[in-house]
Amino acid sequence: MSIRKWYHLFWTTLLIGAATAVLAGLMLQAVNGGIEFKSTADLLIYPLILLGYGMLVSVYAQLGFFAYLILNYMGIGVFPRKAWQYIQLVLAVLALLELVFLRTFVGGDRNGVSDLILGIGILLTALIVSYFKVRSTNATAAVPTFFFMTAITIVETVGVLQIGVDSATVFIVVPLIACNAFQILRLHRILKPKPPL
Repeated sequence: MSIRKWYHLFWTTLLIGAATAVLAGLMLQAVNGGIEFKSTADLLIYPLILLGYGMLVSVYAQLGFFAYLILNYMGIGVFPRKAWQYIQLVLAVLALLELVFLRTFVGGDRNGVSDLILGIGILLTALIVSYFKVRSTNATAAVPTFFFMTAITIVETVGVLQIGVDSATVFIVVPLIACNAFQILRLHRILKPKPPL
C-alpha cells in the first residue's frame, strides 16, 4: 500500500466516521432529548462537537483496522491457512458470546437486553458485510471479514461498554461499525494494481 492510497483511505474513513457520528448524535438527541440547548450558539456548536468526535472514533477504528491487518499477517505466517480460518471463527464466536452473555452473568444487576441487541446487531452487520466482501472478491474473504467485523469491533467497544450507558454505546458503535465496514470493503479496491498504460 502506497502513502497515497493510505492517505485516501484515511480521509475517506474520517469523513465516514464524522458523518455517521453526526447522524447518530442527532438521532439520539431526537429520541432521548438529553441535552437542553440554551441558545442558538449551543444548537450550532452541537453538530460540530459530534463531527469532531466522529473523526476521533474513525481514527480509533483505523488503528483497530491496521492492528487487525498485522494480526492477520502474523496468523497466516504462524498457522496453516485452514487452521487460521477456524481460529478466527472460534474467536469471533467467543467474542459474541462474551458480549451477549458473560457481562450479564458477571455484571449482576445489569439488564442483558441491551447487550443482546448489540450482539445481534454486530452479528447481522458482520454477516451482511461478509456477504458483500465475498461478492466483491472471493469466498476466502468471508471468515477474515466476519472476524474483523465481530471480534475486532467488540474489542474496540470494550471501553464504552464499561461505562454501561446505552446512549454512549450507540454513539460509539454506529460510527465504529460504519468505519470498519467501509475499510474492509474498500481495502481490496485500494490494493488492486492499476492496469498498465
